[in-house]
Amino acid sequence: MAPPPLLPARFVAASVALLAVAFSSSLTRPSGAYDPLDPNGNITIKWDVIQWTADGYVAVVSLYNYQQYRHIQAPPGWRLGWVWAKKEVIWAMTGGQATEQGDCSRFKASVLPHCCRRDPEVVDLLPGTPYNTQTANCCRGGVLASWAQDPSDAVASFQVSVGQAGSTNRTVKVPRNFTLLAPGPGYTCGAAKLVKPTKFMSQDGRRSTQAHMTWNVTCTYSQFLAQRSPTCCVSLSSFYNDTIVSCPACSCGCQNNNSSSTAAPGSCVEGSRRSPYLASVVNDPSKNSLAPLVQCTSHMCPVRVHWHVKVSYKEYWRVKITVTNFNYRMNYSQWNLVAQHPNFDNLTTIFSFNYRPLNPYGVINDTAMLWGIKYYNDLLMTAGPDGNVQSELLFRKEPSTFTFHKGWAFPRRVYFNGDNCVMPPPDAYPWLPNAASPRLSPSLLLPLVAAAWTAFAVLS
Repeated sequence: MAPPPLLPARFVAASVALLAVAFSSSLTRPSGAYDPLDPNGNITIKWDVIQWTADGYVAVVSLYNYQQYRHIQAPPGWRLGWVWAKKEVIWAMTGGQATEQGDCSRFKASVLPHCCRRDPEVVDLLPGTPYNTQTANCCRGGVLASWAQDPSDAVASFQVSVGQAGSTNRTVKVPRNFTLLAPGPGYTCGAAKLVKPTKFMSQDGRRSTQAHMTWNVTCTYSQFLAQRSPTCCVSLSSFYNDTIVSCPACSCGCQNNNSSSTAAPGSCVEGSRRSPYLASVVNDPSKNSLAPLVQCTSHMCPVRVHWHVKVSYKEYWRVKITVTNFNYRMNYSQWNLVAQHPNFDNLTTIFSFNYRPLNPYGVINDTAMLWGIKYYNDLLMTAGPDGNVQSELLFRKEPSTFTFHKGWAFPRRVYFNGDNCVMPPPDAYPWLPNAASPRLSPSLLLPLVAAAWTAFAVLS
C-alpha cells in the first residue's frame, strides 16, 4: 500500500505556527485577578487611628485606587464592608454613612450609635452634603477615578468614631473579612495587616504628625467574579478589504428566542425608542438599573468597539475608533479604552480623545489608554442615536516594522472600562486583496495538521 502523499512543507509550517500562536494567546489571556497590562493594579484601603476616645478611637479610612484604567462610577458607587473583631459600634461618621443602623436596643441613652451592626456596610455621601458632615476626598457619590485617568479623584475617605473597641494599641483589634462592591462583586480583599503608622504633614510642610495605628487592606479585581459573561466586543474593518468583521456571535450571550422581541423580550429589546415596552422598562423605577437592557444584536454585548483602518499615506496611516453603547440603562461616565498595538510607539496625533501611554513593563510602548475630553465626550450616552463616541489616530510608519499583512494593523487586546473585550478570531481579520496564500478556516486547519503528522509518522 502506497503511503499517503506528503503535504507541502509551507502548509505544515503555517499550520503549526498558527496553532502555536493560538495556544500562546490562550496562556497570556487575563485570568483570575492578574492583569498583564496592569500587573500592580489594586485598591488599597488604609485605616488610620488618629485619636483615642473614652471607649474607642477615631479613624480616617481611605480608599486608594492604584489601578491604571479601572474605575468605579456612580450610581451607586463603591460599598465597603467588614466584620468587627469584638462588639464595636460606630458612634458617628463624617464623609460616609452606614447603610443600616442595626439593633441598638441595648443602649439606653438618648443618643444612639450611628451603626450597631457587627458587619457594617459604608457608602460615600452624595455631592452637596452639608459641610459639617464632610471630610477631605469625600462626597462624590461613590465615584473613584482610575489612577492614570485622574489621580486627584482616585482617593476616597471618610472618618469614623468607633466605640467599645479599647483605647490602646494592645486592646484595639483589627476588623476582619473586608468586602468591596463596585457596585457589584468583582473585588476580593485580603486580610488587614498592621503597617508602619502613617505620617501627616501640616499645610505649611514644617511639621508632621503620625497615626497611633495603621493597617492596610489590599483588594484585587477579577473580571470572572464580576460577571461570567464579557461586557464588550471588538469588530474590525479596513480600506483595503470590503469585509467587515463583526463581533463573534454570542460574544456576551445569546438572544432568548422563546419570547417576542416586540412585546416583552427575554434577553434584549429591538432598537426602537418608540417601542412601548422599551419606554416602560427604561422609565420603571422598580427595575434594577444595574441589570443591562441590551439592544438585540448577534453579539449581545452592552458595548462594541470598532477599529477601522481608514487610509494609508506615504509616511503615515490613519485609524478610526468608534465605541457604541447598546445598553439602554447605562450612561458610561468617565469611560476609558485601552488598546494594545505595536505601532503606538509611533502615535503622532489623536483627535477628540485624551491619550496616555501605559508601559507595564517599562521598555515596551505598545499600550495606550484613551478617554473622553471633559464636558465634550467623557459621557457615553445610552443606546440610541447619541450612544457612541469616536476619534481618529494618526500613526507614523516605521519602515522596519510597518506592514498591512496578516492582521498587523489591528489591535492585539482591547479593554473597555477595565474589562477585556472579545476579539474576532485571527483567521477572520481582513486580509490584503493580493494575499498570495489561501485562507484556511479553523475547521480545515486541525484535520490538515493531523494529516501532516500522520504522514510524517508513516514515513518515519
